[in-house]
Amino acid sequence: MAADTATAPMSRISDIITSFRPTKLFKAPPATAYTSVDFDDSGEFMLLSRTDDTIQLFNTKAGAHAKELKSQKYGSALARFTHHSTSIIYASTKVDDGIRYLSMHDNSFIRYFRGHTGRVTGLAVSPGGDQFLSASLDNTVKLWDCRSPNAQGQLEAESPYLVAYDPSASVIAVASPPAQTVLLYDLKNYDKPPFASFDLLDTEKRFAADFGQRPGEGWTGLEFSNNGKYILITTNGPGHYLIDAFSGDLVHYLHRPSGATGRLAPGDSLPEPTAAYMQADACMTPDGRYVVSGNGSQTGLLVWDAQEKGGSGRGDNKMVLEPMAELPSTKAAGVVAFNPRFNLVASAEREVVMWIPDLDLA
Repeated sequence: MAADTATAPMSRISDIITSFRPTKLFKAPPATAYTSVDFDDSGEFMLLSRTDDTIQLFNTKAGAHAKELKSQKYGSALARFTHHSTSIIYASTKVDDGIRYLSMHDNSFIRYFRGHTGRVTGLAVSPGGDQFLSASLDNTVKLWDCRSPNAQGQLEAESPYLVAYDPSASVIAVASPPAQTVLLYDLKNYDKPPFASFDLLDTEKRFAADFGQRPGEGWTGLEFSNNGKYILITTNGPGHYLIDAFSGDLVHYLHRPSGATGRLAPGDSLPEPTAAYMQADACMTPDGRYVVSGNGSQTGLLVWDAQEKGGSGRGDNKMVLEPMAELPSTKAAGVVAFNPRFNLVASAEREVVMWIPDLDLA
């Protein structure tokens, strides 16, 4: 892999999206795996949860590992930057179902957020302030403010395992894989019924026979595109769902030919105490046009162009979209994220891989 990891400011992604190549590899101790990845607002730092009850911090500009934070007593999952790059939140995996607010500067806890009585399956930080959402197996979604230990509000829903803010921070989405629904709430009136409910039952049934997609199972992530047009529902199966953020209609079924990943989703039962689920292995690019995803049961990454027309799948289903490119690597991608400020992609499972465009290929 190349030694140079200098991150260039964001250029037009369409010019370089197929040229990303691995440039840095960071190995991890045996029998560990990374379960989440996040970038800070500046794009300079990257945060990953790992199954050995640690959180790993990387400097993307330097292309270097920066710090290891241990959470041996409480475990760690879904580590997220707040809008202060030295402060993070993350979910506990042991002792309790709390959320911890940590200062990385001196590795001290700022605050604890208690109230969930089941495993936390989703964390989303508001793009507009110090608020964040948490979803849990206790059938609640809680609204928090980093400045208070008490929940600011609560939603009750069937298996609300995944949550997301829209880019304006005025709408929140709650996804229930067992109910096969995505609910949209006005954040200012979250105590009222959702203003939109998207039922994906028929959509999922459409792809069960042709591709073996399991309806209502294996949803791993929920994300709005930065332009507000799409909602991406990622799965650990043979495809992801890209839906219209306003109508809930399916835009594309993003088929990955290599099939399912075999990784656990947030709502899955964990077979043993040390087992861990992965956050989404797919993400949208900052321009809202492309989806970058792990390559299912194989290594490397896949790329889909949301502006392409579908129809290349079996059964002449016009909603099926095949990958436009495969980005080669010898490493699996259990979690994937696109840097919000620089042309850099991060993927991880057993090892962390940083990807940048190869300008000779662009």
